[in-house]
This record gives sequence, C-alpha cells and structure tokens, in this order.
Amino acid sequence: MMKRILANVSLLCGLFLSTSAMAQEAAPAPALTYAMAETAMTAALAEARANNWNLTILVADAAGVPVMIHRMDGASARTYEIAQAKALVVVTTGLSSGEYGTRLAAGQIAEVEGGVTFAGGVPVMRNGEMIGVVTSSGARGIEDEQVSLKGAAAIAN
Repeated sequence: MMKRILANVSLLCGLFLSTSAMAQEAAPAPALTYAMAETAMTAALAEARANNWNLTILVADAAGVPVMIHRMDGASARTYEIAQAKALVVVTTGLSSGEYGTRLAAGQIAEVEGGVTFAGGVPVMRNGEMIGVVTSSGARGIEDEQVSLKGAAAIAN
C-alpha cells in the first residue's frame, strides 16, 4: 500500500513539474511592452510637435495589434485608418511602407490587400527580429516616416 501511495505521489509531482514547465514555455513575455510603446510614442510625438505636424501615431506589436495610438489635435479621422493600413503592410512584408510601395510599383512584391503604398510605417527591430511597428499619418509620406523612424529608434537596438 505504501509503495502505491509513493508511486502516485511521484506521478503527481512529475505531472505538476512538467505542466509548470510547459506553461512557462507556452507563455513567453511579450516582445513589445507597454513601456516600450510609451517610449516610442514620446519620441514620435516630440518629432511631430517640433515640426508642427498634426498626426495620428500608432505603435503596434509584431502581429500589428495596436499597443498605443495617439491622434493629435488637428489630425483628421482618416489618418487613423491610414496608420493602420501602414501597420498592416509592415507586419505582412517586414518592409517599411514606403519600400513596399516602391517594390510593388516595380512588380517585385505581391500586393497586400488593404495596404497602402506610401511612406510612414516602419518596423521596430531588436536583436535582428521585428518586435513591432511605428506608423504615422497626416503629413507628407516622407514627414510621416521621419516621425515613425524617431519613434522606432527610441526602442530599437
């Protein structure tokens, strides 16, 4: 009887330990944290304000899910949709939205349904891996990209 109890206790301990290990492996910490999104947003907003551009700025994770969105006073409602479309392009292709537009025009890449072809969306890279995107919309594409690059640079390495 004592052997059976010890065997059951050993089995339960083994199951508990293996389940704990599996749970730890299945739930890695998110690559793009809220604090990182705040840092990127602060840098992007500073750049937009320094140039008097009223933009919508979006910081999203590597799946394109928004972590933080800021629509500045004076930015049109449509800029939100455009910022999302830029994020879709970056997440789908791994390219900046401007580079995607250039390659699409040259016939080098397939079209991303719902994507846009102008600059302003950039990937955020850490340790050679894309962990998120920063997009901006509301000024000229090159100006949007300037703001997004400042945000991405604040958290990239």
